[in-house]
Amino acid sequence: MRKLFSKLFVIILVLTSTQLLMAQQYIELDKLVPDKEYDNIHAYKVDTDKNKSAVIIWIKKGVKAHKHEYHSETLVVLAGTAEMKLGDNSYMIKAGDYINVPENTVHSVLVTSDVPLKVLSVQSPEFLGKDRVFIE
Repeated sequence: MRKLFSKLFVIILVLTSTQLLMAQQYIELDKLVPDKEYDNIHAYKVDTDKNKSAVIIWIKKGVKAHKHEYHSETLVVLAGTAEMKLGDNSYMIKAGDYINVPENTVHSVLVTSDVPLKVLSVQSPEFLGKDRVFIE
């Protein structure tokens, strides 16, 4: 019985350790490039769970005005430049900028650089694409 308990303990320990290691990620965001051709917008899901979604987004032209009814969004600009409208304000954004978009805040982007705008977008809670409302 003791031998069986020892084997079971080792198996549980190995499985738990593997899960903990797999839950961690290290990605060099500056080296990520789109994995396919795209016309305007390409998104690459970095990570997602019930609490948040992290996505790298490349934008060649722009993103139409929209809001997220139930999500806040944090953006970190990794490359390129753009004019971003956020609520009633307008900003020229560039690599290194941090933007917080509270839920229900209308926002849009018009790319102003020769290279695509590349951003890390983190939405909370998990983004399933159901609460994006485009504004005409």
